[in-house]
Amino acid sequence: MSVIIDRRLNDRNKSAVNRARFMRRYKAHLQRAVADMVSQRSIRDMERGGTVHIPHRDIAEPVIRHGPGGDREMVHPHNREFQPGDRIRRPPGGAGGRGNGSGEGGGDAEDSFTFTLSREEFMNLFLDDLELPNMVRNVVGTLKESRPQRAGYTPQGSPTNLAVARSLRQALGRRIALTGSARRRLAEIEARGGDLDAQAAADPVLAEEIADLRRRIARVPFLDEIDLRYRHRVMVPRPLSQAVMFCLMDVSGSMDEARKDMSKRFFMLLYLFLTRHYEKIDLVFIRHHTQAQEVTEDEFFHATETGGTVVSSALLLMRDIVRARYPSNEWNIYGAQASDGDNWHQDSGRCRELLDEALLPLVRYYAYVQVAEAEQNLWQEYTQLEDAHPNFAMRKVSSAQDIYPVFRELFRKEGAPA
Repeated sequence: MSVIIDRRLNDRNKSAVNRARFMRRYKAHLQRAVADMVSQRSIRDMERGGTVHIPHRDIAEPVIRHGPGGDREMVHPHNREFQPGDRIRRPPGGAGGRGNGSGEGGGDAEDSFTFTLSREEFMNLFLDDLELPNMVRNVVGTLKESRPQRAGYTPQGSPTNLAVARSLRQALGRRIALTGSARRRLAEIEARGGDLDAQAAADPVLAEEIADLRRRIARVPFLDEIDLRYRHRVMVPRPLSQAVMFCLMDVSGSMDEARKDMSKRFFMLLYLFLTRHYEKIDLVFIRHHTQAQEVTEDEFFHATETGGTVVSSALLLMRDIVRARYPSNEWNIYGAQASDGDNWHQDSGRCRELLDEALLPLVRYYAYVQVAEAEQNLWQEYTQLEDAHPNFAMRKVSSAQDIYPVFRELFRKEGAPA
């Protein structure tokens, strides 16, 4: 087996470039590993990086080995036993003495490759191919944000924005302009009598003129401060899409700690996704049992309450907040609801009517996640809405391992693989 050792000095950015190339090549394997990590993590550890393991067979690169048979000549250092023409016995266990790992001395094969992801790399893989569906600019020009846009070049600026090619082009143009007449005069003298040094030796007056022309050319610097050009950027206002996400979570007595934990995991993924992908988005947190209440982010994820179940109270509160603060002609409205499906029997029909008549016509997308396998009365009522409203989706989650696949299915980009 031939081994090539690269002893060139590493560039200071070589490690980062190789790391990025590795992540691009094995992106699918890393995403599967990240999905396994997410399903096993607690809520507080959701955003940190970690170590992933990739099967060695998936990252094996092709290598060149000498096959069995054939004639070849080679020099073995420190040879004191063999002479030219001797036949060397083939090592046991296959070509090259590598063996198949099944006999004595085969050793333990490396089954997986360990790769450590930073926090940013983990989040980029975790949130890749996700977006809010049906996002549009409802009112163009009403709300704007300023973003940098390239606006040519300027003679002053930060050294980090120096345009080297443009600066050298300016320097070349300046030198041509300042030395053009002197170079043309030298070209005329050379065309008239041949070599300049020979003419200067024969004519002292001409020699003085040639020396003066050369001094004029030499006095022009290669690069001057007036040649420097910097990339210029200006802040340009652009229309901004306004969006609001309503998070509705059931905290009634039928929601045991395991179901509450699964609901919190789902909303934690949603929270990380929204705050990482969108700079301008409002989040409204609503918790409910028999009564619904708008709460803060900390209360939503950490407060402990219990009681009966009246789901329509949360939907009514969401409707009132939309009417008061988020008109649908100006905002992209989204809703996400998590519950075990257990509800006061006479209230489930009311929930379906509220969604059908009051909320779904206003929202861009509404996702319902049931953290229980059994189909309760709320699930049966919501099933009647799927065919009539393409912006409504409902899924079941029975274990923590199901949350991440369901979440990606609900919010994946249009056209992205499932």
